[in-house]
Amino acid sequence: MNRRPSSQRVAVVIPAKDEAGRIAATVRAARAIPHVDLVVVVDDGSSDETQHVARAAGAVVVRHSVNRGKASAMETGASVVAMRDVSDGPARLLLFIDGDLGETAVGVTPLVDTVLSGVADCAIAALPPQPGAGGRGIVVGKARRAIARATGWVPTQPLSGQRCLTREAFEAAVPLAPGWGVETGMTIDLLVKGFTLVEVPCDLRHRASKNDWAGQLHRAAQYRDVALAAALRWAKGVRVDLRELGDQPVRQEPGRPYRAVRST
Repeated sequence: MNRRPSSQRVAVVIPAKDEAGRIAATVRAARAIPHVDLVVVVDDGSSDETQHVARAAGAVVVRHSVNRGKASAMETGASVVAMRDVSDGPARLLLFIDGDLGETAVGVTPLVDTVLSGVADCAIAALPPQPGAGGRGIVVGKARRAIARATGWVPTQPLSGQRCLTREAFEAAVPLAPGWGVETGMTIDLLVKGFTLVEVPCDLRHRASKNDWAGQLHRAAQYRDVALAAALRWAKGVRVDLRELGDQPVRQEPGRPYRAVRST
């Protein structure tokens, strides 16, 4: 276990599009997370007042004039953080959260504690069941199978976007998979490159996709992007040889770190 320095700081990066109604509460809650000294909101082509509301709540705001997608927003946010890191000090940990978490965003604190303690290079939030969610698990199942096939890990919530990771881990995952495939691609890439990941239970609430026409279209786009991210990596040979697995490929319970590559 490699505990990080007590002086280690954390930057929260929030990709957001048309979140004017929730972004202020999310920013305020993010600023209350221990070790956080910087909150960056990337307004990804919003048509509402997201950027102004976020700035008034205390965030550093950068705006994409047109929607470029979550992966691009994450990379932009990470670049802004890098420019504000102290050159002779440790790079901030990166904590990515969704803009619709509202006041529950402070519930990601266990992710920060997990990475700071050195338990894992990347901690992923496992959320409780979300009221009103209308999905049937098809996209989640696709992502889970893709990750298991490539790395042996069977995560409970492979699409969770609430993630805390070291700068080294983030750089290893760049360029990120586009669209909704970003989490699946990141998980595969990090495990194949020898990083340790863990799912951590977090008490969070976000706006769930319903089982209406808009919700179905959203899940169709998710499935497409997850399938593309997985297929491209498989075609390029981005996977762990089963003979080199560090941990046994069994279903992982939240709280149990997983390292796909055997330590030398």
